[in-house]
Amino acid sequence: MPHSITRRTALKHLAAAGASIPFAGALNSLHAAESPAPKPKASFQFGVATVTLKSLPLENALAAVRRVGLEAISLHRAHSPWENTPASWVEIARKIKAAGIIVRCCGVLYLKNDEPAMRRMFDYVKALDVPLFSCSPEPAALPMLERLVKEYDLRAAIHNHGPEDKVWPSPREVWQAIQPLDSRIGLCLDVGHSYRAGVNPVDAIHQYRARLFDVHLKDSLAAIGAEDIPVEIGRGLIDERAILTSLIETGYDQTVWFEHEKDPNDPVAGLAESVGYTKGLLKGIS
Repeated sequence: MPHSITRRTALKHLAAAGASIPFAGALNSLHAAESPAPKPKASFQFGVATVTLKSLPLENALAAVRRVGLEAISLHRAHSPWENTPASWVEIARKIKAAGIIVRCCGVLYLKNDEPAMRRMFDYVKALDVPLFSCSPEPAALPMLERLVKEYDLRAAIHNHGPEDKVWPSPREVWQAIQPLDSRIGLCLDVGHSYRAGVNPVDAIHQYRARLFDVHLKDSLAAIGAEDIPVEIGRGLIDERAILTSLIETGYDQTVWFEHEKDPNDPVAGLAESVGYTKGLLKGIS
């Protein structure tokens, strides 16, 4: 038959196929060795610190958060004043939830060494039903802050405010102060203020990772020690890619808050640019 295969031909084909198997295995191993390791994934979420939107009424601020594609906020007093009644705090929290927005944090709360005043702040946080707040306490108020975080079972993140702040200019001062305190007291790292205070935020993320509860993300054209010159993220001097990479490397799993301060009366366009740029950076990294 013209298409028939003799026994000898069949054996030759089988021998050739068998000889190729080790080579194929070696080739597959070579390809596997050359394949890049999978990139680490981010465990954190993005949100908006509503101090960015403090010039807008609450409803407009919430609409702006949705417009830039986010759904979590750190609530600023402009949208829920501390001076209001507890019933008002609860009603505002209800409105935010009804708008499809999640409150994960509030602040910055300025805490004096005054127990009734500090208790009111803690009651405010409880009314908003959030487990975390950022704050700037007086040094003398730290023992009381520790006592109340235990009593209310809340976490407090001390916010650094740059060289103008003589108490908490950088994360370094916060870290030193919280060492003897309860582990529910940690750090809210403002990367822009940290940079201006002479502490590289990338180093701070690695060094203070154990008590890093909160991150405020921004950019600036200001030199170290100089007054802030806020700009959209990606237009300034801060290495945002390195910051995001460090947050991934250290396993940070809380929220990164966009805080855009360049255009307080017209903040949405700059916020949108910052969010889009940062999401693009993160996609390239992870």
